[in-house]
Amino acid sequence: MSADHHHHGHHPHGHHHDHAPAGHGRAFAIGVALNTGFVAVEAVFGILSGSMALLADAGHNLSDVLSLLIAWGASIMAARPPSARFTYGFKSSSILAAMTNAGLLMVALGAIFAETLRRLFDPQPVEGTVMMAVAGVGIVINTATALLFMRGRKHDLNIRGAFLHMAGDAAVSAGVVLAGLAIMLTGKWWIDPVTGLAIVAVIAWGTWGLLKDSLKMGLLAVPDGIDEAAVRTWLRALPGVAAVHDLHIWPMSTTETALTAHLVMPGGHPGDAFLHRIAHDLDHRFGIHHPTIQLETASGAECALESETVV
Repeated sequence: MSADHHHHGHHPHGHHHDHAPAGHGRAFAIGVALNTGFVAVEAVFGILSGSMALLADAGHNLSDVLSLLIAWGASIMAARPPSARFTYGFKSSSILAAMTNAGLLMVALGAIFAETLRRLFDPQPVEGTVMMAVAGVGIVINTATALLFMRGRKHDLNIRGAFLHMAGDAAVSAGVVLAGLAIMLTGKWWIDPVTGLAIVAVIAWGTWGLLKDSLKMGLLAVPDGIDEAAVRTWLRALPGVAAVHDLHIWPMSTTETALTAHLVMPGGHPGDAFLHRIAHDLDHRFGIHHPTIQLETASGAECALESETVV
């Protein structure tokens, strides 16, 4: 005898999941508008002043605008209801968006790095005052945009990516201001391409973390904040449970986690209240919002999925 039970943790004290990305539509709109305008200004003044650091930062800001658009689109897709074809809806589009954003940043980095390296061996005249003024505006815009995404960054990899991009951009703009000041004081043009290389290094560091996390999600790894062994131990310790097998924990999206497990209960089905309590506790203890539990009495044939080597 076996029983399947699927239960969502929809209760007043639930964790932030579905609502995190959807509630950031206004933040995405403002962020895209501000940064698109700034990219145009920064690129024009970068060309006029001959600053590779400004052009590098403009290129990165352009990739950030694309990242924001992709993340925004994914958050809208993730909120769409499931269908007969897409039974989980489009929740995993947020994972694809995070991977795409990391890939875009890598491409942008390669282009910026190549041009900056060329300028390092052939320094060009640079106007330090223009660098400082434009980068100063960048600090304000990027800081304001980062603050828009601060609230949701702990619950959604996409929102975290947007926050990190903008916070990193503010830091980079501060570096460009300092580089402009150094050029004004010393007259050394090579400071500009060296600053461009430093910008590339800073962006690469943050991008690697985003790429690594999104790839793990794409491969359905147990989310970082969840200890699989602790979940298994907790399930095994439930009253009446003799064994746990076929346990799987994976991200449905950048904000929601699912679980399936077979619980062997020789005493039989303890009732729906038991299953509702499991769903409630998995949500509150581990942040697992979408559990599906199968109960087995072990009185019949052995479960085909009992071995841990079988998926």
